[in-house]
Amino acid sequence: MNFLAHIYLSGNDESVIIGNFIADGIKGKRYEKYPPKIAKGILLHRGIDTFTDAHPIVHQSTARLHKNYSHYSGVIVDILYDHFLAKNWSKYSDVPLDKYVQDFYELLRENFTILPPRIQRMMPYMIADNWLLSYATVEGISKILAQMNVRTKGVSKMNLAVAELEEFYEEFEAEFTSFFDELIIFSKNKLNEL
Repeated sequence: MNFLAHIYLSGNDESVIIGNFIADGIKGKRYEKYPPKIAKGILLHRGIDTFTDAHPIVHQSTARLHKNYSHYSGVIVDILYDHFLAKNWSKYSDVPLDKYVQDFYELLRENFTILPPRIQRMMPYMIADNWLLSYATVEGISKILAQMNVRTKGVSKMNLAVAELEEFYEEFEAEFTSFFDELIIFSKNKLNEL
């Protein structure tokens, strides 16, 4: 899953949200150096990724992209799934998406010193371009995919994947919806377990 889903699945604890958001930059047992609730968020993130990577519905989505995007298919599906979460946000949250996103950006600003250097460098761009809110539109997803393609020096061709999103829109959305219902349950159980 991508940023918006990870943040949402963290629940309401701000430290867990921060931990889940920074988790990709925390390797091995380095999570143990963080306060317990941030560590919990990091471990939740890892659990979500493991659950997602092994799920047959996600495999269905990535298989549709594999021929054209090879091992980048999973990254693309993560981004597409964030689109469907943002687009259908009111089904999952009573807080409007724009307010939810602004509250999250404020949380990042308040906790800037805790963030790993890579996140500190990324954060101003994320906020200035309002990545999380932009996920709600196909145009926004197209920009995100183009940025990701630049990060791979054009190798991934992710910028072209908006064509598959548009062609198989209903299929991707149905797969997201079925999968995300299961992921919400998994994440709640994992939070309780941690």
